[in-house]
Amino acid sequence: MAQVDLLVAKRGQGGRNASRDIDGAMQRLRNLGVPESRIEDVLETETNPRTIDWASPATGHVIRKNVIEGQRVMAGDELFRIGNHERVWVIAQLAESDIGDIAVGTPVTVTLRAFPNMPHQGEVTFIYPEMMKPETRTLSVRVELPNPDGRIKPGMYADVVFHPETEEAPVAAVPASAVIDSGTRKIVLVATGEGRFEPREVKIGRTGDGYVEVLEGVKPGEDVVTAATFLIDSESNLKAALQSLEHRDAIP
Repeated sequence: MAQVDLLVAKRGQGGRNASRDIDGAMQRLRNLGVPESRIEDVLETETNPRTIDWASPATGHVIRKNVIEGQRVMAGDELFRIGNHERVWVIAQLAESDIGDIAVGTPVTVTLRAFPNMPHQGEVTFIYPEMMKPETRTLSVRVELPNPDGRIKPGMYADVVFHPETEEAPVAAVPASAVIDSGTRKIVLVATGEGRFEPREVKIGRTGDGYVEVLEGVKPGEDVVTAATFLIDSESNLKAALQSLEHRDAIP
């Protein structure tokens, strides 16, 4: 329609407001994104072309096509969706106990499960402000990664390791597999010598890289059982298992 307005203004250029009408029609075409070369063609040929080449406003790939040939469209309709995957977002879930250590700019290592031997280095670029997910007690954070070869695809799964830059003193930590979680408390089996073990209730802190910080219950240098040989599925089973262990320790 804007091209028709331009033709009408051009053909009626002898009128008092012809120049203003032509300028107005040209500006409407520019506002619609019509290339300048196409506007000049309309002025020179005084014809309304049936087709027009429309340059994409952004570099990328067509990721959604919402129109077919011959379909009638209206102003504001989304015909195509274009995505640029040269840089991608990774949305990671941050545990509640680690929130205080992470900030925008924290370095991370991202390992795609499709390419386990090709870790990517990036950083936290945004921490989502919404409340924590109650079912997982996690908070979403965004990590940006370069993707020049297009290897990273939308929807892929990845493992993210955060590397907070802290100057805190060393803390006591045990392998995550050493902590027995009954649902109401957490237990670690500490070696006391001569093949004996002492079950201790512990208070844990931050987690990361397969380890758990122990705030109370275990001292630095003590040996712990790194993997239980029995399954604990309830508090009662935990008590029974520990009583059995203590009973065996008491046998000379």
